[in-house]
Amino acid sequence: MKFDFHSLRSYIAPQSPFGCALGGLAFLASLTPSLIPRPALLQGVIAAIAFMLAYGIGTGILAIYRWLGFTRFSANTRLVTDRVLIAVALILIVLGLAFAADWQNATNRALGIKAEDSPRALIILLVSLPTIVGILIAARAFRKFAHFLAGWLGRFVPQRAAILAGFAISLFIAWSIGNGILIRNVVRVLDNSYREVDQFIPPDAPPPAAPLKTGGPDSLIAWESIGAAGRNHILSSPTQAEIEELTGKPAFEPLRVYVGVNSAETPEERAALALAELLRIGAFERTLLVIATPTGTGWIDPAAMAPIEMLQRGDTASVSVQYSYLPSWLSLFTQPESGHKTARAVFDAVYGHWHAMPAEKRPKLILFGLSLGALNSEQSFDFHDIVGDPFGGALWVGPPFASPIWQEITRTRNNDSPAWLPIFRDSSLFRFQNQNGSQQPAEAGWGPMRFVYLQYASDPIVFLDTKSMWRKPKWLNSPKGPDVAPELRWIPVITFIQTAYDAMTATTTPDGTGHVYAADDYLTAWMAITDPQGWSDVEIEKLRSWLNARMD
Repeated sequence: MKFDFHSLRSYIAPQSPFGCALGGLAFLASLTPSLIPRPALLQGVIAAIAFMLAYGIGTGILAIYRWLGFTRFSANTRLVTDRVLIAVALILIVLGLAFAADWQNATNRALGIKAEDSPRALIILLVSLPTIVGILIAARAFRKFAHFLAGWLGRFVPQRAAILAGFAISLFIAWSIGNGILIRNVVRVLDNSYREVDQFIPPDAPPPAAPLKTGGPDSLIAWESIGAAGRNHILSSPTQAEIEELTGKPAFEPLRVYVGVNSAETPEERAALALAELLRIGAFERTLLVIATPTGTGWIDPAAMAPIEMLQRGDTASVSVQYSYLPSWLSLFTQPESGHKTARAVFDAVYGHWHAMPAEKRPKLILFGLSLGALNSEQSFDFHDIVGDPFGGALWVGPPFASPIWQEITRTRNNDSPAWLPIFRDSSLFRFQNQNGSQQPAEAGWGPMRFVYLQYASDPIVFLDTKSMWRKPKWLNSPKGPDVAPELRWIPVITFIQTAYDAMTATTTPDGTGHVYAADDYLTAWMAITDPQGWSDVEIEKLRSWLNARMD
C-alpha cells in the first residue's frame, strides 16, 4: 500500500494562515524577557504552547466571522492574503529566534547570571516544532472524534444539537481520560516516590544522643516518624559551641522541635504532641519561641533559622509540624486543606499555653513561614482572636500570590510605594523587605506586633497573577524591582504564561533572587522583628560572613 504523504501533511500542518500569523506573534512574544531564566528546552515548549493558543484564537475568530455570514473574499484574494499571513508568521518566528539569546541574557543580567552562549535558537526551534505538531494532532483527533459522534447523533436529533452534544461528550471523555487516568496515575507515582524519600534514613543520620533533641533518647517523638526534612532540620542546628566561638559570649543550645506527618494520626494530635515536646524540653523558658510552618515537603530553610538562633545566642526554641511530604504545588493539588488545618492546630495549641502563662515569664512568640509555609502560617490565626493578647509578630518569606493577608496589604499599600516593595500606612504593623532592605522612613516606629514580609521582585511565586492575562500587573509599573530586567514588558496572555512557567523554576536562581532567599536577607528581616540587643555593627557583619560561609 502506498503511503499518502499528502494526507499526512494535511493532517499535521496548520490550516489557518490567520491563526499562524497570530501564533507567530505569540511565539515571538514568549521569547521576551521574564522573571526567571528559562532553559532552551523549556522555552521551546512555552513557545509552542503560546503559538498554539494564539493559533486556536485566530482559527476561532475566523470561524465566528464565517458563521456570522460576513462576505467571503474571492479565491485569488484569499490566496494572496494567506501567503502574506504565512510570510508574516515566518518572519515573526525568525525574528523571535534571532533575539532569543539577547532577551534571555537581559534576564540573566538582572539576576547576576553570566551570559548564555548555547545554541539557544536552534534548540528552541527543534523542541517547539514537534511540540506544535503533537498538539495539532491531538486537537484534530479530538475534532474528528467529535464530528464522528455528531454524525451518529444527527440520525436522532437536529444537526445543531448533535454538533453540540458531540463536542460535549468528546470533551467529557477527554477530561475523564486526562484527569481520571493520566493525572491520577502520575500523582500516585509521585506520591509513592516522595513518600520513600521522606521515610529513607541514611546510615550516617542516626538518632541524636542529646536528650533535648527531637528523636533523642528522652524524646516523645520517634526519630523514624519525623521524615527526611525534619531529621535534617534537627541535625542542622548551630551548636552552643559554635555560637560561643563566634560571639565570644555565653550561649545556649538552640531548641528545635519537629513533629512528622507520621508521628500522629491527625493535625490536632500532632499539635498536641508538639506542645508536649516543647514542655518536656523547657521551650517556654527561652526568650524567643518560633512557630515555623514548613513548606509542602516539610522543609525548613536552614538559611532562615540559623540567623535568629545566632542573634539570640541560642536562647531560642522553635516548633514545626509536618503536614505533607510532597512538593508545595503537589501538596496544594492533592491535599489543599491539610496545610492550613495543621498550622491552625499548632498555633491554637502553642498560643493557648503561651496565653495562659504570666506575661512577664513567657517568651516572645513569633511566627515564621517560607513559600507555602507563609501561606499556611497566615491562615493559622485570626486577628480578632488574639487582639486582646497579641503575640510578637511574624516573618513571612516569599508568600505565594494567594496569601490573603499579603494580598490585602499589597492592594491597600500607600500610593507612592511599588507593588514589589509596599509601604503600608505608618509602617507600625506591616513592613516589606527585599535584598536591599526596606523603604520605611527612618523615623517609623513599631507597634506591639511586628509583621515583616521578605520578598524579591523576581519571585514569580509571589507575583503570579491570573489577571495579568488581560491587564498589566502593578509590579511591572516603573520603577521595576532591582532584580527585574528593564526590558521586561507586559504582553496580554503571554506574561501570565511566562510567569506561570517561571514559578516552576523559581528555585534555580542564585541566592538572593527568585524564590531562593539568602541568609543575609533573613538576618536583616529577623533584626527588624526582634530588635536584638548587644550586637555592634562589626559583630553583625561578622555574623553575616559566618552565615554566608555556612550556607554555601
